[in-house]
Amino acid sequence: MPRRVDDFRGLTQKSRLRLLHAVQRIPGRLLQELAEETGLPLNTARDHLRVLEDEGLIARAPVETGRRGRPPNGYSPVRHTEHSPVAERRARTAQERGDTLRGLDPELDHRDALGDEAVHQLDALYEHLEDAGLEPEVNERDLTIGLLPCLYEEMIDADRPAVCSVHARLVRDQLEQVPGPLELRRLHPFVGPERCVLVLGRQGEAAPSSRSGGIEADRDDADLEQAAARALRGLPGRGRVPDRGAHSPE
Repeated sequence: MPRRVDDFRGLTQKSRLRLLHAVQRIPGRLLQELAEETGLPLNTARDHLRVLEDEGLIARAPVETGRRGRPPNGYSPVRHTEHSPVAERRARTAQERGDTLRGLDPELDHRDALGDEAVHQLDALYEHLEDAGLEPEVNERDLTIGLLPCLYEEMIDADRPAVCSVHARLVRDQLEQVPGPLELRRLHPFVGPERCVLVLGRQGEAAPSSRSGGIEADRDDADLEQAAARALRGLPGRGRVPDRGAHSPE
């Protein structure tokens, strides 16, 4: 299937993933701070941030510094569509596409069981994951989403915390951008052919999935790193995953 013009092509680049991770960790930081943390030249970081902004993943806004002249811009994740016309368009397009598919095939219509808002949240999340090339498989009954393949598997050894944290926060942001009851509850990294499973639930209710294990989605980077490393080591044919501290800084 040909890729759409607004697919998340920037997410496949390691440097952009690191920049997005840095923006997510401490929203509102300036270009120079982000470039220094990621080890990128200033112009390269600026170009990558522009791509992330054009894809509706981050937004920039002036930051008051108390100095004369034009205030610099700080970069933050897009958690509400009013902060990004691109994110707003994506959410609207996802709902329209979902409504069209449900009209063509009534078996795809789960609004009676889930409600309109939850279904539209799933529309937006599916669109995001599909555009990122993760081939989502949604189970509306259990509110789980299987992802395959994991495009970032080769990055896990050196960048486990960035990969898992970025995934978790992006999913949370997508769900927050569309009004509704669903939220991300748990991550199950590297569970075999599915590679990864996301477990969703309704706010204030237990998640319907009975899948055990995994890790809570709101855990910090270190916990996400350890969970991904344990799961990766458990896959057949995989050797020892080195600790992140064993890698030399880039």
